[in-house]
Amino acid sequence: MQKFPPIAPVAAKGPLGVVQLPRLWSKVLLDKKGLLPEGYSACGQGFDRRVLEGLGLDRERVLAFLDEMPTYAAFEAWVREELGGSVPPERVAAVNEQILTRDFPEDRAREMLSNAGHPADVDVRSGADLNQLDDWAEFHRYLTQD
Repeated sequence: MQKFPPIAPVAAKGPLGVVQLPRLWSKVLLDKKGLLPEGYSACGQGFDRRVLEGLGLDRERVLAFLDEMPTYAAFEAWVREELGGSVPPERVAAVNEQILTRDFPEDRAREMLSNAGHPADVDVRSGADLNQLDDWAEFHRYLTQD
């Protein structure tokens, strides 16, 4: 069975304005269908944990809702409902800042850059950017495999 990298980058946001939320949704849905590539965590301890904790969402309740394979619009509506009808703008801003300003350690950044085919002199440390480069490399591997 073919496996697909997540369709949404870390920096993608839906109408709620929360980065990582569309990516988390796409990874969990891919995983539920057995389509998430090895090495990707469906709802891991990095940015996924940060977005859930930052918004005040319970991981197990999120995963149980996503078992139903909702659309992204339905997922955001559910998130709003879980948070009492709206998402406080200060929570959105705090989550977005925490995720978008997170740099990975130099050794991890170099490894991810190398795995994505970038030369050693490329200086990218942003976790959001590195995850995106990794996704593009995975997407290319998927398209070019025999």
